[in-house]
Amino acid sequence: MKFSKNRAWVLAIVALIVVGAWYFYGGNSSGVRIVSARVTEGPIVRSVTATGTVNPVITVQLGTYVSGPIIAIYKDYNAPVTKGQLIAKIDPSTYQVTVDIARATLANSKAQLGKDEADLDYKKLTYERDSALYKDDAVSKDALDSAYSAWQMDVAQVKLDRANIQQQTANVKAAEVNLNYTNIVSPVDGTVVSRNVDVGQTVAASFQTPTLFLIAKDLTKMQVDSNVSESDIGYVKQGQKATFRVDAFPDRDFEGVVAQVRQAPITVQNVVTYDVVVSVENPELLLKPGMTANVNVVTASKGKVVRVPIDALRFSPPGQPPADSAALDGAPGRQTRVWVLENRKVTPVTITTGLSDGTWVEVADGDLDPGERVVTDEIRTATAHPSGGSHSGPPGMMHMPH
Repeated sequence: MKFSKNRAWVLAIVALIVVGAWYFYGGNSSGVRIVSARVTEGPIVRSVTATGTVNPVITVQLGTYVSGPIIAIYKDYNAPVTKGQLIAKIDPSTYQVTVDIARATLANSKAQLGKDEADLDYKKLTYERDSALYKDDAVSKDALDSAYSAWQMDVAQVKLDRANIQQQTANVKAAEVNLNYTNIVSPVDGTVVSRNVDVGQTVAASFQTPTLFLIAKDLTKMQVDSNVSESDIGYVKQGQKATFRVDAFPDRDFEGVVAQVRQAPITVQNVVTYDVVVSVENPELLLKPGMTANVNVVTASKGKVVRVPIDALRFSPPGQPPADSAALDGAPGRQTRVWVLENRKVTPVTITTGLSDGTWVEVADGDLDPGERVVTDEIRTATAHPSGGSHSGPPGMMHMPH
């Protein structure tokens, strides 16, 4: 019983000592908690993200050159078509009549030519006969000149008839071309993506050709037209690898290659973007025209480098100058400082930055080894207890008194 009382007194005295020490050495002063992270080795991948739309590589808008009602449609949505295949027909009645009239006019011109050629032969014989009689003084000079004039007029008339025939032949060809335009044929091998007309609908070809069908040339080869911001476009080059996802397949990454970086700017509400075309194979036909794609273009990558968190570059102790803003943006080749935590002390180490992905920065040069701890932040606390002091922070945070 006596032993238990002595033990209780000892525990009470120890508790008082601990509380007093906490009060005098920590409770009445504010603290600084240092947040640190380890220097590691690993990959760094710099990429540019953008949103885009999946489109066929070649899409043909098939319209009509002539007007009239649609009397037949031979191909519907998703139907495969070949070049020159008939897919719709406009009522040809009016254009057939025009062809018949042109052909009749041509036949009339040819008949007129035959008549004038026969008259030309007669006028030539008359002139030759009068020429012989004139030598014998059987006809007057005036009669000879009149015969010659009639002959030359028929020569000119025959030439006029032949020119008229050429004109009428051209009219026939033009009428036949318009008649042929009533047959809507596919200009390429491909697939019908959309159809904008129905049987019985009248199409009017005026200043703007109406689009009847939209034909994708090859749906096994697609492209993503993505809008990259002007701040990122400098990193994007032709031939770089890209991945993207679509909402239809959220867990699948589609791979592609940057095929083109177009120079034409796209300005919407003073925001400038550029069209980056990513080509992608689509053998399974999973990608559909018009899908929204979230694109990630890999602009640079390194496999295994010494790296530090970019927050370590942002940290500067009180009274120290801030880091180079270019280094904060991850610009390669910039010298800056990081603060290494060792034995409860922080010391500056000069490094040269390399590649950055926005989270990690490569240490291209500098006395910094994997495993060391660099300071990324400090948190100052002064939480008062009931006696007016303060207490230390949560577990895992290092407390450094002033």
